[in-house]
Amino acid sequence: MTSHPISQNQSLFDASQLRIPGGVNSPVRAFRSVGGTPLFFQKGSGAYVWDADGKRYTDYVGSWGPMIAGHCHPDVVKAVQDAAANGLGFGAPTASELEIAELLCKLLPSLEMVRMVSSGTEATMTAIRLARGFTNRSRIIKFEGCYHGHSDGLLVKAGSGALTFGQPSSSGVPAEIAALTTVLDYNDAAGLERAFAESGNEIAAVIVEPVAGNMNLITPKREFLDALRNLCTKYGAVLILDEVMTGFRVSLQGAQGYYGIKPDLVTLGKVMGGGLPAAAFGGRRDIMQCLAPLGSVYQAGTLSGNPVAVAAGMATLKLVQEPGFYEYLSKLATRLTTGLTASAKKHGVEFCAQSVGGMFGLYFSSAVPTSYAEVMACDKEAFNRFFHAMLDAGVYLAPSAFEAGFVSSAHTEADIDETIAAADSIFSVWK
Repeated sequence: MTSHPISQNQSLFDASQLRIPGGVNSPVRAFRSVGGTPLFFQKGSGAYVWDADGKRYTDYVGSWGPMIAGHCHPDVVKAVQDAAANGLGFGAPTASELEIAELLCKLLPSLEMVRMVSSGTEATMTAIRLARGFTNRSRIIKFEGCYHGHSDGLLVKAGSGALTFGQPSSSGVPAEIAALTTVLDYNDAAGLERAFAESGNEIAAVIVEPVAGNMNLITPKREFLDALRNLCTKYGAVLILDEVMTGFRVSLQGAQGYYGIKPDLVTLGKVMGGGLPAAAFGGRRDIMQCLAPLGSVYQAGTLSGNPVAVAAGMATLKLVQEPGFYEYLSKLATRLTTGLTASAKKHGVEFCAQSVGGMFGLYFSSAVPTSYAEVMACDKEAFNRFFHAMLDAGVYLAPSAFEAGFVSSAHTEADIDETIAAADSIFSVWK
């Protein structure tokens, strides 16, 4: 009887579970949604990653979005090395912080002032606090299925009915805090209008992913975007676009430029950090001047504006400004989604897909979903089966039916075609 070596992924996961809750430092990495053993990666290069067993995968996760230029782009690596050689951090101002602030404000017209932080959660948490301080109101609105980090007031789920006060979706979140969050249906302009009609003078802010990427990829309806802007203006609420995922991912001006909507505040992360912990929030000058030390809204962070992270972000932001960058990303994403959809249709598999810029969504459904409820109606078990079959074929997709995927400028048309061919082989024997 031939014995097979134990997978290094399995060995590492077994050992990790003794010291790290669930064996991972972020829950979706545990593969609980799809089943099986999570991959432990040891290196990445361009469009590819290698796991602890040395197997290569074509990567469509890209560290959950930041790797828009691929892994270990030489310009980004050199920028990080040069910055690190001068110091890993100072906890004091550096010229590079001004440089990236000026670039962000140049690229995103809605930004008049910006502050650096270290994570998307910090950015959204502080943007909410800032909106409350600016308006002197307490209530916020978010949308079912949109994720804005793990701060208490945003870990909230909807109750029954279209208009509802939120209930905690995590232990440890006080009900009193969750009760200040109203949860509505994404893409429901009428529901948003009813919420403002009922309690508009209490609403400090509306926070939204302009393209939802945390309940798979859901694109916004025009009337929904218009209602967001018009109602916030009418009632004096702060419109916060959470562009942690979409910023510099769907276009050079993010989703706000792609769809032509001007927010009051914006949160950024992922791409602007180039793979290192860097994020930011910014917007209207009159709102941003409420921040300490100018105003009474407090925010601080030892690693905010860390020079090594800023260097990675600056190098990445320079790359995405190259002519044709986003046209190429969109071409690849469209080629992938149309190819997968055509293959599924050929073999009679109920499946569809869509893309926006460098983001894409895959759905085991007869039609592309437009809301949280429609996403939840997709065939999750079919996705899980597809995920593992693609993993076996050397294609790494997000380990959840409720996450968007990403292409990078390091992917080639040949990579896309190989991915489609792998899916076609799977669909050809689908039962």
